[in-house]
Parts: sequence; C-alpha cells; structure tokens
Amino acid sequence: MSNIAVLGLGAMGGRIARNLIHAGHPLTVWNRSPAAAAALIELGATIAPSPNVAAQGADIVLSMVTDDAASRAVWLDPEVGAVRGIQAGAIAIECSTLTVTWTQTLAAAIEHRGAKFLDAPVVGSRPQADARALIYLVGGSAETLAEARSVLNSAGGAALHHVGSVGHGMAMKLAVNALFGVQVAALAELLGVLGKSGISTACAMDCLGELPVLSPATLAAGKLMVLQHHAPLFPIDLVEKDLRYVMASAQAIAALTPLSDAAQTLYEQAIAQGYGENNITGIVQLFIPA
Repeated sequence: MSNIAVLGLGAMGGRIARNLIHAGHPLTVWNRSPAAAAALIELGATIAPSPNVAAQGADIVLSMVTDDAASRAVWLDPEVGAVRGIQAGAIAIECSTLTVTWTQTLAAAIEHRGAKFLDAPVVGSRPQADARALIYLVGGSAETLAEARSVLNSAGGAALHHVGSVGHGMAMKLAVNALFGVQVAALAELLGVLGKSGISTACAMDCLGELPVLSPATLAAGKLMVLQHHAPLFPIDLVEKDLRYVMASAQAIAALTPLSDAAQTLYEQAIAQGYGENNITGIVQLFIPA
C-alpha cells in the first residue's frame, strides 16, 4: 500500500484521512491544531510535527485546507512547508477549493522539486465523505491520475472526472460551487417574495418541488430552508470565499461574472449579520427571519 500523508484535518480532511486508514494505507497526518489528530492516532495514523516532516517518505501527499493562504503556508512555508520534504517522483494532490492562479503556481513549485501534481477538489460534504461517495474533479496529466486513482478511491472517491490539465479541476469545482450558490440565493430571494405575497415557505416548496425548475441539490436546500435548519454542511463563510475565488479566477482571464458577483454580495451580507457559520441555506434569513 502507498505511504500517504494528509495535511489538514478539518471536517473534510479528517474524514478523508479516516477513509484511507480504513482502506489499509499507512498514514501520516499533520494539522495546525494537533488535537484534531487524536482520533486518527487511535486508528493507527502517525502525527507529524510539520507538513515538511509529514511529506518525507510519502508516496502521495494530499492537502485539504480552507483557502489560498492556508495552502501556501502548508506547502511553501520556507521552514516547514511540505514542498521541502516531498520526494522526487511522489504525487502532491491539492483537494482544497482554491483559485486557479494559485493552483498553477503551486503546481510549478512542486514540479520544480521533481514531484508530480494533481488538483483534485471534491464535490460533496460530510455525509458524502462518510459514505465514501465523493466526486473528485481532477486537473493534471492522465498518467499521474492513473497512478493516484486507487488512492483517491480509497479516500472516499466514488467517481473521478479528469477535467483537463493543471488548474482545470479547480476551475470546474469553482463553477460547481458558484452554480449552487447562485441557485440557493435565488431560491431564498424568491421564497421571501412569495412569503410576502401570502404563500408560506412550505407551500411554495411543495409546489416548486413538483416542477422541473430546481436541481436536486437546490430542492434539498429549499427543504432545509422551510425548516430553518442551517447546521453547517457548506458554511456561508466558505460559499462567499468560493464566489470570490470564482471572480478572481475569472478576472485573470478577462471573463465576466455578474451573477457570481451579485451572489457574493448577498453571502457577504449574511456574514455581516452573523450567519457565516450557518449552512448555505442560512442565506434565506436575509429574506425570511428565523
């Protein structure tokens, strides 16, 4: 079995690490807060004091962190960054949701060390990670993906889509998240309009749920809005970050994003009103108070 390192043990990274342990892979983990590794150590993982040490001797190094800044610190910190420890021929896999520009910069730094790189952000949240039903959107060479495929499957990947070259997996993931974010914001807005027209949220969703105008994911979000149930699966803080990253990545190639811009403003307003840790469905509170 491949020796694997996982950097970042948040809601998704911890679950990916657990899947790899259950699949029998020798695993080394690192997290900014070591306490998050306690349960994984009990399952047999080894904890490393730094990303650099975690990467040493690993055949594959996966990262799952919050944003560009965290990714930069984990990989390229001049003293403890994983790029200093990764061995030639190893595969670095960035599973976080990041800007395309940063992803391409990171790939160049890793490849300069003689290692290989894939961007492989995931579609799915905590329930899908637990059920090993994640979808990986992969950018990079087909040959490198072939080498890493079994590990990504072991990490909870039920499906792997090779989108194209480095950065294309990240571009597709940002598109997926932006499309979902725009749809959920639009639904929340219209439920507010319908509510002020005298149609209850429950009645509105019963009707909309019978019509072919909602995606399955948006329909599920609408049902949570009816219940005002906003336990975090895809927190508003991250939705807003991803929409900003869509805009930044689009600006780099002179593409227009007026709908993403408008949705980002709404999620930013939700954060300002204290809803940042709510699930994406919490955006409805801008239109229908809980």
